[in-house]
Amino acid sequence: MPTMLTDSEEWVQQFTEWYNHEHRHSALRYITPSQRHNGEAKGILAQRREVFEAAKQRHPERWSGDIRKLSLPEIVHLNPERDPVPQAAGF
Repeated sequence: MPTMLTDSEEWVQQFTEWYNHEHRHSALRYITPSQRHNGEAKGILAQRREVFEAAKQRHPERWSGDIRKLSLPEIVHLNPERDPVPQAAGF
């Protein structure tokens, strides 16, 4: 019979696999962390750029500006520090 620790460890393992290999992160321009770390990201984003540019050429009326930014950020933070929100007087 599995223990709660075993069940928890299995859940964490499955979540980690999903997070790193399936979930496409907005901060990474919708690629996975594993694609970023194994060097696939630049090729994927270059191919995406070609698709967006071709779509814009075929239907320029659908585009109000440039295609979306498709370069990788230098640094990505899991939980970035944010400036504190100023409190109103009296609170």
